[in-house]
Amino acid sequence: MLKNNSLLIKLFLGGVLFISMVSSCKKFLDVTPPNVGTLDYAFRNRNEAENYLFTCYNALQSLSYASDPGFAISSEIIYPPELGGIATFLQIARGNAMTTSAPLLNYWEGALGGVNLFQAIRKCNIMLENIDKPIDLTAGEKARWIAEVKFLKAYYIYYLARMYGPIPLYKENFPIDAPTEALQIRREPVDEVFKYVAQLLDEASADLPQQILNPVDELGRVTKLIALSVKAEVLATAASPLFNGNPDYADFKDKEGTQLFNPSFDVQKWTRAATACKAAIDEAALVGKRLYEFVPNATFPPNLSDSLKRLLTIQNAITEKWDINPELIWALNFTFPYQPQCMARIYSANSGSENSYGAPGTFAVPIATTELFYTNHGVPIEEDKTWDYNGRFNLRTSDDAHSFYIVPNYSTIAANFNREPRYYASIGFDGGYWYGGGTIDQKAMKSVKAQGPNSISGPMDAARTNITAIWPKKLVHYLSNYIDDKPVSIEPYHMPRMRLSGLFLLYAECLNEANGPSPEVYEYIDKVRAKAGLNGVVASWTNFSKTPGAVSTKDGMRRIIHRERRSELCFEAQAGWDLRRWKEMTGQLSRPMQGWSIRQSTPQTFYQQVTQFIPAYTNRDYLWPLSDAVILYNKKNVQNPLW
Repeated sequence: MLKNNSLLIKLFLGGVLFISMVSSCKKFLDVTPPNVGTLDYAFRNRNEAENYLFTCYNALQSLSYASDPGFAISSEIIYPPELGGIATFLQIARGNAMTTSAPLLNYWEGALGGVNLFQAIRKCNIMLENIDKPIDLTAGEKARWIAEVKFLKAYYIYYLARMYGPIPLYKENFPIDAPTEALQIRREPVDEVFKYVAQLLDEASADLPQQILNPVDELGRVTKLIALSVKAEVLATAASPLFNGNPDYADFKDKEGTQLFNPSFDVQKWTRAATACKAAIDEAALVGKRLYEFVPNATFPPNLSDSLKRLLTIQNAITEKWDINPELIWALNFTFPYQPQCMARIYSANSGSENSYGAPGTFAVPIATTELFYTNHGVPIEEDKTWDYNGRFNLRTSDDAHSFYIVPNYSTIAANFNREPRYYASIGFDGGYWYGGGTIDQKAMKSVKAQGPNSISGPMDAARTNITAIWPKKLVHYLSNYIDDKPVSIEPYHMPRMRLSGLFLLYAECLNEANGPSPEVYEYIDKVRAKAGLNGVVASWTNFSKTPGAVSTKDGMRRIIHRERRSELCFEAQAGWDLRRWKEMTGQLSRPMQGWSIRQSTPQTFYQQVTQFIPAYTNRDYLWPLSDAVILYNKKNVQNPLW
């Protein structure tokens, strides 16, 4: 697909802006170089070459949250199809939106929400082929720029491989006069694709800076830690069941008979992935990365409760500013745009006219997502022998023991009681407190009131209704406010692409898959659990789980680690990727997507489960389809299985 049909290079960086804490950071992210006519002009000096470097970043900046398959296919959030826009991508889970004639999120061709990543790879190749031309480029800059472009090329290839499996590898661009037939190269086996990505990342890591020392001009550019962390994720993906000895693809071959998936499982892939994870963790420690902890400053009222500090520790690990968040390894290069869609209305004036400033709150969390989170004993709700799982939908009136999390004397369901802090930090539910939103006075906390159309948080018109009456509170910065009739005031942040918590859990996963449970596996899970206010995994399972032996077996720890990742990284566009690489998507997402009967006004009638849809994932959905046009254009291409 890399058709070299013109020497015209369109140096375009889109309208994506860095508009959070580095609003003055214009040189790297906001530059829009003029169109130029020749390669010689584009690389005639350092400044022009730097502009072209930024075009290599362009596709990376276009990999938005809304169009990330890891978010769109996770079913962690559902959205009314009639609202359009992002709704198109979130309907993939319903099973009737994806076709080979017009695949959604088409990153192969750059259509229907996807970016043309082969075109991005082509730009990277152009940069690498012409980097020697600028005579005023220093040796240090040249080495760094080459490293950055190799990283970008590797990441674009990796992104395609996660979606499509085997892909063509354009290691170099074709000459301008190459015949059309020469451009038609075959898809490479997945092992070769991942091997090449790892090679590029190794080459890049050697010359990338350890830290960004000039964040005003350079925040968002790649560092060594980012490259090492991506390599760890790449190798873990290559070692996972979808790509490592997958029997479902044993007969998946190209037209020449080459097997595109190796049907033999290789445990050494997990060992190599564990080594890569540890290298990234060591680099993170070297540059001062650590798990986030909320520390009140002088502007906060005194005597914040420990419970509130814990919730802010969990929330701010996602929403804290990039330059001061020690847990953030890598983030999307633009401000997360959907906070108003994640907000519940908590002020009566926000329920006013259609033209009022009330947050729409349309990102709806299904009940199935809320049930990922543990009990307060740190084990799954269905496994805690002290927690009434079968009675979780019974009504219960809140008491003093839960007065921080739930409005006193409020009738809600039992499932909202005795849950882990991540539940209360992540989920906005009927009767639950919502700290922030315009006040930092703990005694003045507002709450979600969602029972019926006359409640503050309840349904309004189509554009301002949450169809489950459950909100992803984790995605809203606590300082974002929507008080009375004032305009919504958004405290911007960048959605993490990688956090240290995720890296720790990935390391524990790789160690367990390579060698089974060990003290080091427990150690890295427990670091994440401690930040979330939970006891260690062994103590929690031993004392409270119906399956205490799970912590001593590889299979048991696998289930625990997978659940831990889904809870810790919920709503962060990770679950869709994880469930696919684990080959758990069709099983885990087979439950009906349900919410509450939002137009009913009494607890007895409101707390009735209403099914919005049942996900229609099948085995074919583990790999994205190639479009009919791609198959027609390149006669060496073969379609992915079952499409």
